[in-house]
Amino acid sequence: MEHIYLDHAATTPVDKRVMEAMYPIYEEVFGNPSSIHSFGRKARRYLDEAREDMARSIGANEKEIIFTSGGTEADNLAIIGTAMANKDKGNHIITTVQEHHATLRTAEYMEKNGFRITYLPVYQDGKIAIDDLREALTDDTILVTIMTVNNETGVKQPIQEIGQLLHDHQACFHTDAVQAYGLMELNVKKLGVDLLSVSSHKINGPKGIGFLYVDNGVKLHALQFGGEQERKRRAGTENVVSAVGFQKAVELATETRAHRVKQYTDFKQLFLGVLDEEQITYQLNGDPKSQVASILNISFPGTNVEALLTNFDLAGIAASSGSACTAGSVEPSHVLAAMYGSEDDRTTNSIRFSFGSFNTTENVKEAAKRVTAIVKRLT
Repeated sequence: MEHIYLDHAATTPVDKRVMEAMYPIYEEVFGNPSSIHSFGRKARRYLDEAREDMARSIGANEKEIIFTSGGTEADNLAIIGTAMANKDKGNHIITTVQEHHATLRTAEYMEKNGFRITYLPVYQDGKIAIDDLREALTDDTILVTIMTVNNETGVKQPIQEIGQLLHDHQACFHTDAVQAYGLMELNVKKLGVDLLSVSSHKINGPKGIGFLYVDNGVKLHALQFGGEQERKRRAGTENVVSAVGFQKAVELATETRAHRVKQYTDFKQLFLGVLDEEQITYQLNGDPKSQVASILNISFPGTNVEALLTNFDLAGIAASSGSACTAGSVEPSHVLAAMYGSEDDRTTNSIRFSFGSFNTTENVKEAAKRVTAIVKRLT
């Protein structure tokens, strides 16, 4: 039985070309990038080149890129670091009820430490309303943090409109772009964002590395203490090997973006076509016209997540109930509860399928057939 991976929103396999780029660094580049001797300078050159490519991919300057251990650290640094550096201007932070837990739990931490948090609602289309944000803004608002693409539904948020609204406000604007990077064109200057988080392992790069873009005009407190790496914003010896792998993943993602978006769109239509042919009853969660091509969140009435995922796994299908960070939990989706209400059945009968490099037309069609057989058996 072929095992079929439909959980690329949780993580992606490392591209072989990424591994090939990393092997020589493991073997030949072991110097500390902070050392002034030739070994250190060699490592620094690779790190600087990777940083320049990261910056170029989002229309930023290389001095505005901070390497982190991934999206969670980038979110933490953006939220805590910016709020602490600007607390003399106010103590109000605005976010949404459907953020990734890397943001929500950081917001809870800030609330316990004297900051006031406003959680904007989302509606059944999976989006926030700009008017809600406008009404929530106060003279004390110092940070707005809203994700670019929701990790469970794939719904895009109106980031550029938010940036325009905040243009003349003192609040810094942070967006978690982990699910958007590599699938959407992102230019931080055009979007009007001050901080942006990215993770390597979502684009077929190595785990354990990401970056945070921080506009030159933004004040930021460091969360780690030690050396003066990353322009004194993130202490610790940089991960040169992973930075080079991440760099290659960015290059490949940029070159193939248009092709992959079309391919994933075709996969999505194929998958739903099989469900329709088999007369499966289902509902799509979130506005299909506002979703990224790679994510499909489907409610199967009369079922429950635990039974579905168990049976999918036994049938060789890897899917998810939402965020990988809550894997193993059968708690209702906080994202779908925010969209439809905590008592709605969709919070406990919805599955996220997400497409990527492990997928072909053949295995997507086969996966859809196995899914239909399981849903029929369970309903």
